[in-house]
This record gives sequence, C-alpha cells and structure tokens, in this order.
Amino acid sequence: MTLQIQAVPAFVDNYIWLLRPQNTRECIVVDPGDAAPVLSILYRDALSLGAILITHHHADHTGGITALQAAFPAVKIIGPSSARIPAIEECVHQGDSVELAGLPFQVLEIPGHTLEHIAYYLPPGPWCPSGAVFCGDTLFSGGCGRVFEGNPAMMLASLEKLQELPGQTLLYCAHEYTQANLRFALTVEPDNPDLLARVEQVQRLREAEQPSLPSTIALEGRTNPFLRCHIGVVAESVARHSGQSIADRVTTFAGLRAWKDHF
Repeated sequence: MTLQIQAVPAFVDNYIWLLRPQNTRECIVVDPGDAAPVLSILYRDALSLGAILITHHHADHTGGITALQAAFPAVKIIGPSSARIPAIEECVHQGDSVELAGLPFQVLEIPGHTLEHIAYYLPPGPWCPSGAVFCGDTLFSGGCGRVFEGNPAMMLASLEKLQELPGQTLLYCAHEYTQANLRFALTVEPDNPDLLARVEQVQRLREAEQPSLPSTIALEGRTNPFLRCHIGVVAESVARHSGQSIADRVTTFAGLRAWKDHF
C-alpha cells in the first residue's frame, strides 16, 4: 500500500496536507484551516474524508473543521487535549498510536509554539519508505515557530525531540516559509555550504511554483540554525549579534529566536 501526500495551499502561505492511501478512497487531512480547497479536491476526485488530524489550536489550522464535518458527518477528529479545540473527539498524547486507513501514526508532544502542540509521526513502511512527520508550526523548513505559549527551553526540547527521528524522515510542516527562513539562516551561517546549496535549490522550486516541502530531518540538521544551537559557529554568531555571552544551547536558541523575531 502506497501513500500520496498532497499539499493543499490555503490562505497566503499555509499548507493543508491531504493523505491519500492507495487502497481506499478514504482520505486523511492534517490541519485544515480552510475547508474550501480540501472539499474541492475531495469532490473533484470522488473521495471521502475519514479523519482530521490537528496539531494545535490556531485558527489557520482548525478553521475548516466545522464545514468538513458537515460535509462528512462520520469523520474522526483527532488532536491534542485543548479546551480551545472543542471539535476534537479523540484526544491524543505523547506515546499514543493512531491507526487510520492502515497507517500507524505515533503521537509526539512538542510544546512551545503552543502548550498543547503535537506532531504525528508515520514510521517507515510500504506506505512511505522514508517515514514522515506532520509537525504543524513547531519545526519549519529552515526555521521554527515563534514561542507564543511556552519558553525557549521547552521549544528547544521539542525541536530536539523531532531531530531524534531518523534522518530520512520527510518533514511536512504547515507553512511555505522556507525562502524567508533560509535568508535568515544565511545571516547566521553565511559560509555553510549545505545551506548555500539549499538556497539555490529552493529558489528553483519556488520559481517553478513548486512547494519547497517536504524537507527531511537530516537536511534540517545541516541547514536549519534552530537545530544547530550546539554548533559553535551558531552560538558565536548569536553572541556577536546580541552582544551577550552564550552559556548553553538554550541561551543560544533564545538569542536566535529573538533575532529572528526582529529580522
């Protein structure tokens, strides 16, 4: 059984992920902030919606739930335990497993951007030989989410949890932020050869109006400064920018995030 993972653009720069297993016409959607583009594809291709996976409570990830549920009343709505997502029918937590259409998702708690943020990890299998992770707004391609509800130590721990996944794991985040993130990354590590090569690759993709996603965990480890807080050159760059001494990875991350917030 193979799996097609389709990017559904929404709003200005969101991606809703539509998972289409080969052996069924029942699909899964991740973080549907807007129902209209999802319904357009489902109706066009005569598909049904079996489940909605939610990573966190922000409206650009949850706003389409009501309309999708109205169109497909039997749909399962799965997500974190949060009073701010009243539509959730099945709350999941760290270590839980959810099997949908033969796909065995594992739940990871990754707080920081929001306190209840989770990710869905699909380990390697015939459905996806590399494995995949759907991580909402925690880890972005070339960057990471703002720390709205947690703190730097919490967010860094969540990023490091994702970085522990196998390097070939495909990264499906929820926004097309890669070019802007890589511009910032170049200010941090202007001499990183992997980063320089990636900037050119992403530019070609975007010029061809193609998504820059998915990335991989390994590629992020080589080019994403927020996963490189243990690297001396990153800490030194943050220290130069902030004019403050850097004590450890958390201090590096906090300085890096503050720098990016005002970039």
